Amino acid sequence: MSWIERDKALHREIKTPDFMTAFNIVSAIAAPAEALQHHPDIEFGWGYVRLTLTTHDAGGVTEKDRKLAAKIDAAIAPFGV
Repeated sequence: MSWIERDKALHREIKTPDFMTAFNIVSAIAAPAEALQHHPDIEFGWGYVRLTLTTHDAGGVTEKDRKLAAKIDAAIAPFGV
């Protein structure tokens, strides 16, 4: 798993070969996030996607974040990242 826990959040940076791959990865993340009603902070552009997961009302990382991280990993596995 490529998630790093720091500053009361889980973080993952994904390198991509181009903008459309980054966009498609973000699109793949939307469904699992919506299904869990837990939404990551997402930054993306040419060659990267940056994700941050935290449970704001709990003040840090919870089981919800770990569960969503695993769902995200599964959703983006077809991209080879």
